[in-house]
Amino acid sequence: MNFLRGVMGGQSAGAQPSGAETIQKLCDRVASSTLLDDRRDAVRALKSLSKKYRLEVGFQAMEHLINVLQTDRSDSEIIGYALDTLFNIVSNDLEEEEQEENPQKQADDLGRQFTEIFIKQQENVTLLLTFLEEFDFQVRWPGVKLLTSLLKQQGPQVQQIILVSPMGVSRLMDLLADSREVIRNDGVLLLQQLTKSNAAIQKIVAFENAFERLLDIVTDEGNSDGGIVVEDCLLLLQNLLKNNNSNQNFFKEGSYIQRMKPWFEVGDDNSGWSAQKVTNLHLMLQLVRVLVSPTNPPGATSSCQKTMFHCGLLQQLCTILMATGVPADILTETINTVSEVIRGCQINQDYFASVNAPSNPPRSAIVVLLMSMVNERQPFVLRCAVLYCFQCFLYKNQKGQGEIVSTLLPSTIDATGNSVSAGQLLCGGLFSTDSLSNWCAAVALAHALQDNATLKEQLLRVQLATSIGNPPVSLLQQCTNILSQGSKVQTRVGLLMLLCTWLSDCPIAVTHFLHNSANIPFLTGQIAENLGEEEQLVQGLCALLLGICIYYNDNSLENCRKEKLKQLIEKRIGKENFIEKLGFISKHELYSRAAQKPQPSFSSADHMMFDHEFTKLVKELEGIITKAIYKSSEEDKQEEEVKKTLEQHDNIVTHYKKVIREQDQQLEELKQKVNTLKSQNEQLQTAVTQQMSQIQQHKDQYNLLKVQLGKDNQHHSSHSDMLQMNGIQPEEISKLRQEIEELKNKHEVLQGQLREKDSVIENMVRSDCFGRAFSSQLFLTCAPKEPEFCWVFLTQELEALRIQIQSQSLDISKLQSEKQELLQQMNTASVPALGDSAAVIAAKNSELEGRLLQEIKELKSEVKALSEEKALLKQHLDSSNSTAAVLQDEKSKLQQDVAESKKEQDDLLVLLADQDQKILALKNKLKELGQPVEDEDDIESGDQADEDEEEDGEEED
Repeated sequence: MNFLRGVMGGQSAGAQPSGAETIQKLCDRVASSTLLDDRRDAVRALKSLSKKYRLEVGFQAMEHLINVLQTDRSDSEIIGYALDTLFNIVSNDLEEEEQEENPQKQADDLGRQFTEIFIKQQENVTLLLTFLEEFDFQVRWPGVKLLTSLLKQQGPQVQQIILVSPMGVSRLMDLLADSREVIRNDGVLLLQQLTKSNAAIQKIVAFENAFERLLDIVTDEGNSDGGIVVEDCLLLLQNLLKNNNSNQNFFKEGSYIQRMKPWFEVGDDNSGWSAQKVTNLHLMLQLVRVLVSPTNPPGATSSCQKTMFHCGLLQQLCTILMATGVPADILTETINTVSEVIRGCQINQDYFASVNAPSNPPRSAIVVLLMSMVNERQPFVLRCAVLYCFQCFLYKNQKGQGEIVSTLLPSTIDATGNSVSAGQLLCGGLFSTDSLSNWCAAVALAHALQDNATLKEQLLRVQLATSIGNPPVSLLQQCTNILSQGSKVQTRVGLLMLLCTWLSDCPIAVTHFLHNSANIPFLTGQIAENLGEEEQLVQGLCALLLGICIYYNDNSLENCRKEKLKQLIEKRIGKENFIEKLGFISKHELYSRAAQKPQPSFSSADHMMFDHEFTKLVKELEGIITKAIYKSSEEDKQEEEVKKTLEQHDNIVTHYKKVIREQDQQLEELKQKVNTLKSQNEQLQTAVTQQMSQIQQHKDQYNLLKVQLGKDNQHHSSHSDMLQMNGIQPEEISKLRQEIEELKNKHEVLQGQLREKDSVIENMVRSDCFGRAFSSQLFLTCAPKEPEFCWVFLTQELEALRIQIQSQSLDISKLQSEKQELLQQMNTASVPALGDSAAVIAAKNSELEGRLLQEIKELKSEVKALSEEKALLKQHLDSSNSTAAVLQDEKSKLQQDVAESKKEQDDLLVLLADQDQKILALKNKLKELGQPVEDEDDIESGDQADEDEEEDGEEED
């Protein structure tokens, strides 16, 4: 401001400069000054003057301010001043003083003109987007405000520039992540303006993770208890989701509906409802309605409805619906929200039917709502919301329609009168003195009959007790009685809509209506009269009801046949006049409003005339009734004949359809049986193939064992690897290893036995000479024969085992050939003759199935027996092999011992021969010397006696 005072002080005291002159000097200083400080002070002065002299600053300084943005980007302070000045120029948020001096319309036009000048060069908007990337608060916040103001003034043009700018929307999304709440909150406002009525930008913003960020902000701010920031976020969410099917689907698939449930967790204490909380909750309810709006695609709406039920959102809304202390506008919007959540969704409708109000005794939520609808002291908008909720509950819900109508039937009415049913409330509203209650009850009852001919016939059984002592009258008759009494227009319109819905597509109801002789004269009298504008709507509905009686007439009453009714119209009304009165309905302004959307929304109770579903019925029947009126009797007869012929044809077609359906069902069953047999056949073939592969594996194992027979223990590791390569399972390998361990143990036992025999032989060698000679003689007679005998026995046993294995291999080949024959039989049996019937095919398949099962069982048992025999043979072979090897070693050792024993014996014999010769020579010498010499017999007897004495001594010892 010192700089501004210097500029202003340059003038003489007598001639104060005008604002335009000051602004011009400031602009010159901005354009010509070389010092950054001077330019900064000049821009700051322009900012201070921009609110009071908005027009002058805008026209003179805008170009210079844009140049500052382009040239002085390095100085954040001057950029901030320039952005603030531009914001003041284009913004229409004037202070109260300016609003009093300048009309608002002129301000709007001025802001729009300056915005057009700024965005005429698209580079200006692109430059502004680059400033939003700056983290400096002095730059970023004014830039956000300026861009928001530009979008408010020229939204579509600025949106298009941002859309074509590289990463334009992504830069703006970064504002939501700013830690400074002021920038973040103004960023939400900016995105609100950016996403208005632009589906492309809405999709980009949604896919830039906007839902996650906005829901996080709502949660951090306290959900419905939050401030205005929550309101801004909810408005932005509505912009992104409303009428945007792609974003709605993305919102549902991202599981964001589940995050909406905590919004509606209202505490028990509902006394403190601030204005901001009411606003927030109202917007939250509207956001739910956006997802399930009837104008959305049916598939998307149904998916969202089911998700809301499964995540508990519908249950939470029903809790608010039945809570106490909830403000009226929130309660009304909650009823409308629940209505659209359950509309056309069977699972949601069933849950809503089970909801009870927290009262004693408990009452159904439907009954409580209907009590509010027929209560004239309730607010008008609340009664409309309850009617909409009841309509949505019955929409495409035949089960719910039946439950409502059943409360009116004599068999289900509570005789005690302790509880009030929905049917009793509707009848009470239908015949009350309040015209709005009459209309609402009539429309609600009409929805209970919508597209349900069975319930239309059942409703004819309803009898009403009008007064004490008088006989009961039917509901249909009571409606016509009230209609003829000349009640209010709204009441008559409601009753006529109910009667038209009831009688349409129900010839029995038409017959009951025509049975009362007063009804047709009343309708013709109403149509024929020339009444005021208010009564034209009633005349049109009477013409529609009379046309329904003609078109759906089955001619069961002689006095009310179609031809007679048309003659009556022609005589008393005139066909052209009748068609003209019929056209009053669709030409009415209230009819056009009601046809726009299902929810009844009326500015006042007097405008509540038409229902949305009834407008569809009128559109459907108007042309049909017009054609029926102009048809002649001959055309009617021809049409009747055509109808009868068509009915006969339809009956024949229906009969043949039934026969074809039964045959299709039988054929389908036969196909299923054939498929079952085929699958069983395939399973059997698979089983046979598996058996063959197992047999082949067994053969391979046998051949492998045969090759490996007789090899040393060092080869067992490679042998196990070969077995694994040939299909032997790890379990079989472990068994073989156990068998090897057992054989090793047996080998050790045999070695122990051999060592014992070696010790015996050593003892024999160490014995005395005579004992050795005797034992050698005994060993020569017995021992040489024993190993030979054992070897011959083992050889014979091994040969027998080999013969047995050969016989087993022959059996295996025989089994293989039998299975080949079985496969051939199966192949020949799987292709039956084309002329065979399905029963023959089934019989053959069952017989083949039995034979295959039996043969497979036999094959399995044989394979099992063969496997066991193979295992035993293998054990015998292994044991025999090891035993033979051991015995062979033993034999060789024994033979060596025998050879040594023979050698020793020969040596002993030589010694004995030498001794005998010496003894003989000595005897001869003794004889020659004359000494006595004993004979050998005497010596042997003496020796024998000595031996006996030695044995006796040993026994004594």
